[in-house]
Amino acid sequence: MTQEIKSAIKDFILREFLPGEDPNELTDSTPLITGRILDSIATIKLVLFLENQYGITVQAHETDPEYLDTIALITQLVSSKKS
Repeated sequence: MTQEIKSAIKDFILREFLPGEDPNELTDSTPLITGRILDSIATIKLVLFLENQYGITVQAHETDPEYLDTIALITQLVSSKKS
């Protein structure tokens, strides 16, 4: 299940924010917010995707880099809310 979540998140980020980039460059630990791949608008789009895709609610305090800066952190957040 975790691998499916990770893959879906990576696919979404590549499609929406990094079109044409080499998928191998985006790893589980690539900094998305602190690395300026995601700005505030992109972060909102990501949160909406997560909420719609997984039927979860992301709280306001969970939109910081502490929760959403890497694919690994995002997967952990989604998994913890689904269980």
